[in-house]
Amino acid sequence: MANYDAVNEQLMAKQMVSEDALMNRLRWRLIPWPMFLFLWTLVDRVNIGYAALSMNKDLGISMTWFGTIAGIFYIAYFLFEIPSNVILHRVGARKWIARIVITWGLVTLLTGFVRGVTDLAICRFLLGAMEAGFYPGLVLYFTYWFPSKHQARAVSLLMVGSSFALVVGGPIATYILTHSQWLGYAGWRWIFFAEGAITVVAGIITFFIMVDRPRNATFLSEDEKQWLDERLKAELVAKSKVMTVSKWGVMKNGWIWYFTLCYFGCIIGLTLCYFWMPQILKRLSATLTNTQIGWISSIPYVCATIAMVAIARHSDKKMERRWHAALSLTATVFALIGLTFSHNLVLSVILLCLAAAGPYTYMVVFWALPSTVLGEATAAVGIAMINSVGNLGGLLGPYLYGFLGDLTHSTTAGTYIVAAFVLMTCIMTVFIPKRYENAAKR
Repeated sequence: MANYDAVNEQLMAKQMVSEDALMNRLRWRLIPWPMFLFLWTLVDRVNIGYAALSMNKDLGISMTWFGTIAGIFYIAYFLFEIPSNVILHRVGARKWIARIVITWGLVTLLTGFVRGVTDLAICRFLLGAMEAGFYPGLVLYFTYWFPSKHQARAVSLLMVGSSFALVVGGPIATYILTHSQWLGYAGWRWIFFAEGAITVVAGIITFFIMVDRPRNATFLSEDEKQWLDERLKAELVAKSKVMTVSKWGVMKNGWIWYFTLCYFGCIIGLTLCYFWMPQILKRLSATLTNTQIGWISSIPYVCATIAMVAIARHSDKKMERRWHAALSLTATVFALIGLTFSHNLVLSVILLCLAAAGPYTYMVVFWALPSTVLGEATAAVGIAMINSVGNLGGLLGPYLYGFLGDLTHSTTAGTYIVAAFVLMTCIMTVFIPKRYENAAKR
């Protein structure tokens, strides 16, 4: 088989295309709007953690029930993720992503009217069903545009949106919670009303500004379209030499399930920050107001953003994935263990910074591994399967943390369980075969 870099050089020389210039232009043109959408999906997904500061008391929700309800989202996500990605591959990202965004916005609006635990659980399930396929759909979308060596950076820029969501989401949500008591509705209800309305508008805009494929791009020259098309086709040939599997056969492939287990452990660590950080901070200092908790909880996500972008760029530069991902999560393990001993607010916030940075950095580097060995059709199913089954960690993690908290009247046991799953992911990631890491270079 022809050396991959040699093929790339021949294409560039033939068509006078600058790869770096083209990739920079694609990043500026394609990533900002998905980044904003991903920002907002995270705001909608985790706003329940801030609403809980008042909502749990109003609706009589215990720690166990809150952990269960927060995680119900991921059951629907699991059920509908693969069908959603298959449909996206068939009808195009522009139409399908717009549909996803509009419908999850409507469900978020509906959540503002819940009257009890059952209503809230139903809304969380519906939110998962409507949002299913969004993140893996964007990862799949980037494989249509970016060669493998540029994918970790592309996904890291997308993830900047999610971490920035949690930087601004806390202050916004807690401000609404504290200052909005309009029309007889409590502040926590207005969190869902306001954020749901913005989401619906964003979904309508999406239909008009996303571009499905390079061939549909009016901002590319014919030479650039041809270069990108031939480059991506060459990668598909390289991928087929590493993992030969049918579109649906990918669901039975052992290494795809291995990737899934890795992602499962990462999500357990991630959802600890998503859903429990406001309440962790509340327990550290009874004098903190809800607004102060919102601002303080944004600090770990600022740190996560910086770490994520820096490490993803280094991973792309070195074309090394396993150790970059595993070592990022190792910091999270030590941070979680440290939190069980810390009663100092400043030290705990520093540890929460490490706890948040690890999963975020892991995710952007991790997705470059399955994307490197899956072709277009198999990626639609494989990426969705890894994301949907792996996201069940978002069901198990919050439940275990809440259940053990009610059982022991302490967060220590739950934190150790989460740390154990994260450590498992670190170890498994190191043992991913190196041939998957280097597939795109063949």
